[in-house]
Order: sequence, then structure tokens, then C-alpha cells
Amino acid sequence: MPGVLLQILLTPLVGAVLTFLFRRRGGHLVGWITSAALVYTTALVTMVGVDVAGGAVVAEDYLVIAPDIRFGLLADGLSLPTLAVVLLLCTALTIYSIRYVEHRVEVLYGDLSREQQTSYYARFFCLVPLFPVGFIGTILSTNLVSVYFFMEVLTLTLFFLMAFFGYRERVRVAFISLSWGIIGALLFLVAALIVYSQTGSLEISDIGAMAGTPLVTLTIGLFLISLMMKLAVLPFHVWMPSVHAEHPTCIAGLLAVYANLAVYILIRVTVIPLTEDFAAFGTPLMLAALVTMVYGSLLTLAQTDIKRLAACSTISQIAYSVLGLGALTAAGLEGGMFFFLSHVMGKTVFFSTAGIVVYTTGVRDMRKMGGLARKMPITAGLWVAGCMMLSGFPPFSSFTAEWVMFTGIFERGVPSGPLGIAIAVGGLLAILLTVAYTFGAARQIFFGPLNPAFEDKQLKDPKWTMTVPLMVVATVSLVMGLYPRVVMDLLHSVIAAN
Repeated sequence: MPGVLLQILLTPLVGAVLTFLFRRRGGHLVGWITSAALVYTTALVTMVGVDVAGGAVVAEDYLVIAPDIRFGLLADGLSLPTLAVVLLLCTALTIYSIRYVEHRVEVLYGDLSREQQTSYYARFFCLVPLFPVGFIGTILSTNLVSVYFFMEVLTLTLFFLMAFFGYRERVRVAFISLSWGIIGALLFLVAALIVYSQTGSLEISDIGAMAGTPLVTLTIGLFLISLMMKLAVLPFHVWMPSVHAEHPTCIAGLLAVYANLAVYILIRVTVIPLTEDFAAFGTPLMLAALVTMVYGSLLTLAQTDIKRLAACSTISQIAYSVLGLGALTAAGLEGGMFFFLSHVMGKTVFFSTAGIVVYTTGVRDMRKMGGLARKMPITAGLWVAGCMMLSGFPPFSSFTAEWVMFTGIFERGVPSGPLGIAIAVGGLLAILLTVAYTFGAARQIFFGPLNPAFEDKQLKDPKWTMTVPLMVVATVSLVMGLYPRVVMDLLHSVIAAN
């Protein structure tokens, strides 16, 4: 299909425009307009995926926006599986949001007229399609300035969703998110301009010409700092707990993608084209990842707020992919990318289930919960599935990802001597902390005696629009865990070839 990648990029935007046009007459049906646009987009990606799996590379080159700034799109073995999983989550969470946002509007704006409440509801579904637009553009773009532009689209979308859909504390946190996002993106742009000054090109495919030049170390360092801000690697983690805990819960999985996507960008713009020069950053990056994994896990264990627990866990979970990236072996990079995809699926199920608990009970303090599995068995099952996905339990894809990733980490660590071995073993042991905080929270929330405060409440699992999308995500993770070769072969075709 001619122009299929451009169609993939523009379809969510068309959905946003239609939502805006029908915002008054469509009422609460506008959520389904956005969802339909994303289902169609996901179908297009699946169609392209068949070609890429067969060995094709789909590339589209469009207009020159300015001298040396071209707008091009590329679907290959690295970008395609990333895009497929990300769009799956965008679609699932949009459907999940249909009922969740309706409920939150009633809670936050119940004193307003029905027409005003509908306006807030439509506002959300006008903005949320900009997330997939930003993700698609960032993943498929072939030009550094295009990547920068779409990263800013994501930052601004997150800001507006928080600032114009909530309370005063959320507005404050929205500005924190905006500040960190803009600073990180500007550092990325500075690095891109250095690349241009040395190579005369802003195309990602031409970055390799910088190898061995005097400014290559500075350039890689700027790219790293810029993207470590997104990844919340220590000491750039301070924005994550507040932002991830205070945004609308229905987009939690999208914020996990927003942060994790930096792993993909790093591999695309630094590791693949500048492998030898990047090697000097490998061990420091692995050390930073290990410290972040342990710190993030301990911070999570200290939480009593269910949303803040899910938020803090993201700090430690993202660092696993960074650990694999720092190993700079084919298995480490491929496993790190596979873990990124597995983590965002697990985080979507885990955090969205936390949202269901708050949605149903109106309580965020886990100390005031207990025994909820009796009244909400489907929700309890989804939480346990999220625990297994984040902890790397078979048969979910995170188990396979960790197996491959740690193979690459030990492959790097053993020849490096005691420090390399210590980092590899430490990363492996850190998984136990993940098991502790995920399943520990499961016991506190869903098992044991039912809290007397809930005895007389009519608590039950929510409507299917909130549970079935999460079941689909968990099922995809399970299938990818049982049949990982499809994804791994695609990643291998790009990473191992460079």
C-alpha cells in the first residue's frame, strides 16, 4: 500500500479531529471514535509487519522541510516490533479510558452541568491520540530533528493531559514534567546539531560518519544525558515518582512507554552507528543501571500509596533495559529491547489494575485494603498477572527477555573481571526485590481478611471495557513468551547486522 507509514502516522490525528468535530453531538461515544482510529492503525502496522517479517524494509521519504531536514519514515526489524507493541497499548488503554475517564469526570467535576462534564470527557479523547502520533513519529523517523519534534509532541501532550484534566497538585506536577521533558529534548537537539556540524547531515543513517572524530564522545554524552532524563536513571529520576503517580491512571502505560522509548532511541542513534565509541560508556552505564534498580526497588518497597508504588517501580524496571544496553553485546541489546517491550506491557496491566482498585474503592492507601479478591476476582487475577509480567515469571515474555538479556550481560561481565561479574550478579539478584514489592502488594491488597470498611460496600469488578483490554495485553505477553522467535529474529536482523 503506497504511503502506508504516513497513513499509520496520520490516522490517530484524524481520529482526534473527528473527536473534536463530534465532541458535542457524540457525547460519550467520542471515546469509541478514537478507539476505532487506533484499531485501524494497529491493523495497518500488522500488515506492514508481515512484510518486515519476510525480510523487507519499508521506507518512505517525503518533503524537505528545510535544508538538510527531511521527513522520512522507516519500518525495519527494530522499529516495527516496537511500534506494534506500543500501538497495542495505545489501543488497549484508550478503550480502558472510556469508562475510567467518565468516572473521573464525575468525581472531579460533578458540580458542573452535564454539558460541561461532556466537554471535559471529549477534551481527553481529543488529546490522547497525540500520544500514538508522538510514538509513531519518534519510532519511525529517519531524521534527528524529526525525532526531536515528536519527542516534544509527547512532552506537550502529557503536560496538557495533566494540566487541564485534574486538580492543583496535578497542575504543579505537570509543569515539573514539562520542564524535564524540554530540557532533555534540548540536549538531544544540541547533540543533533553537533552531528550536523561534523557530518553535514541530520539523517540517522549518516551518524556513523562521526565515528572516531574529536567530538564524538561529547555527542554521545549529550545524547546519553538527554535520554537518561527520560529513563529516570539516577540522578535524573527525581521527576518520575510525582509525575507517574499524579497523572490520570488510564494513561500510566503510555507514560511508561514515554520513558522507556529512550532505550530504543539510544540504540538507534548511538549504539548501532557508533558502537566502538560508545564502548567507553558501557560499564558506567551498567553501574548507574544497577544502582537505579536497587534504589528504585527499595523506594517502591517503602510505599503505602498504591499509585505511588506502581510509579516508583517504573524507576527500577526501566533500569533493566539500560543494564542490557550497557553490556553492548548482541544478546544484551536484543534482550534489553525485548525487556522494554515486555516491561511496558507488564506496567500497563499492573498500573491499570491499580487504577481499577482506586476507581472501585476510592482508596489509595494499601494499609486500608485487604481481601479484595473475594469481591473483585478478575481484578485480583490481573494484578497477579501484572506481578508475574514485571517479575519475569514464565510463560510471560519478560522471562524470555531477562534470559536473553542476562546471557548478554554475563557474556560482557565474565571477561571484564570482578566488577563485571558483580554487576551481572547484582542485576540478577535485584529481580528478587521486584518479586517482593509486586507480590507483597498483592497480598496486602487482595488477600487475607476483608477490610471491615468494605463489608457493606457493593464492590465488584468493573465493566469489560476496563478488564478485557488488559487481558488482551497479558495474552500478547504470554504468546510472545511462548513464541519469542518472531520478535527476536526481527530485532536480531538489525542489531546483530551492525
